[in-house]
Amino acid sequence: MLEVKTVGKPDERRDFPRGHIEALHLSGLDFAVATFEPGWRWSESVAPLAGTGSCMIHHNGYVVRGRMRIRMDDGGESEIGPGDVFVCTPGHDAWVVGDEQVVVFDFAGAMANEYARG
Repeated sequence: MLEVKTVGKPDERRDFPRGHIEALHLSGLDFAVATFEPGWRWSESVAPLAGTGSCMIHHNGYVVRGRMRIRMDDGGESEIGPGDVFVCTPGHDAWVVGDEQVVVFDFAGAMANEYARG
């Protein structure tokens, strides 16, 4: 089997305050391009849609643009930026750092399927 899709023609787009994701659904992989505007914070923009106190999605990501801070529920914290590849397990908050839009490629699958569904 071979499947090819282009990021420029996503299968769906999900909007939320100060951001959106564009998702591509393939066999065995859901891929998302997530865009977060300055001022975006998960606990303010997505938590009301998710109905949880912190983000419960597992992320395998690559930061294309901008900077983001991630704080785990256990207190661990890190900042990610362009060129960084990261794995973030469920139980975290995140927010845009600075005045630049953040763009993240997420290969986790769950993000494209479940993220910001109301």
